[in-house]
Formats: sequence, structure tokens, C-alpha cells
Amino acid sequence: LARRGAELTVLPWDADPAEVPHDGLVLSNGPGDPTMAARTIEHLRGALRRDTPIFGICMGNQLLALAAGGSTFRLRYGHRGQNQPAIESATQRCHITSQNHGYAVDARTLPDDWEVWFLNANDGTVEGIKHRTKPFSAVQFHPEAACGPVDTGYLFDRFLDQVKEARR
Repeated sequence: LARRGAELTVLPWDADPAEVPHDGLVLSNGPGDPTMAARTIEHLRGALRRDTPIFGICMGNQLLALAAGGSTFRLRYGHRGQNQPAIESATQRCHITSQNHGYAVDARTLPDDWEVWFLNANDGTVEGIKHRTKPFSAVQFHPEAACGPVDTGYLFDRFLDQVKEARR
């Protein structure tokens, strides 16, 4: 995002983004069971009541799903490494992605106004979600990683376009 000219403010995991002026919100990666971040999930529920663009990465995908009303589950082995195939649902384009997580979003629990954006080609688990009408989305993989080497970098451009649009 910084290389794309965005001005960034980094907040701790339990900060309320409503207390800091912002044009967009990025939910970063992190370790462990996402349900343990109850304070973050509650803050995200508040953020979802606004139309400020949100983009989640890795654990950010799980946190956004939980804030929206979905649930997560522990994967038997997890997704580890720089070779996880993520298929974009609308285009059927497959990206080779970098991942390191042990939990996934349960697609069956997503509210009707949310959709699965990416699926893992190996096991069919959710690799990304997005809201059907609002600028909220997240991916389970790391678009900033260098597998492809920059196959999914367009996701940052998409998010910044949403931020620009929301500012108009």
C-alpha cells in the first residue's frame, strides 16, 4: 500500500478504528484462533455499519467473516507455504498464493449479503469473501507475497480504488 502512495497508520490489534480518522481499513494477518480476538471482532462489527472500505488479509479474512456473522473452523493440517492454489469464483482464474494459517471461514455460515470470492483448489475451503454491495472484502492468502511473483497485487489496487470512490 505504501508503494502505491497510501498514507498508513498502524493500530494495535485491540484499537477501535472509529477513534482514528481513516479512509479505509486493512485487517492484517496474525496468529492463532480468530475467535480469541473478541474485542477486534466487536470493533469490526462497528466498522461494518459504516461504508468505509475494508480489506482483510489472512486472519483479517477470518475476523471479517466473524464480524459479519459467519463462523470459522480449525483446519486439520492448515495451509502452509507458497504453493496454495486460490481460485477466484467469478473468473475461475487460479493464483498460486502464500499462506500460513490453521483456520478457515465456514462458507455455509456467511450471511446472504456476503459471497465467497476465492476458494482453495486443493480442499475447497474459503480463500476470500466479499460483500455483495459494500466495499468490504478479504482474502485468506498474502497478496503482498512473491509467489507469482505479483499475481494478486491487483487486490491492493482494487482496495485503493474503493477508497478513492468512497472519498468522492
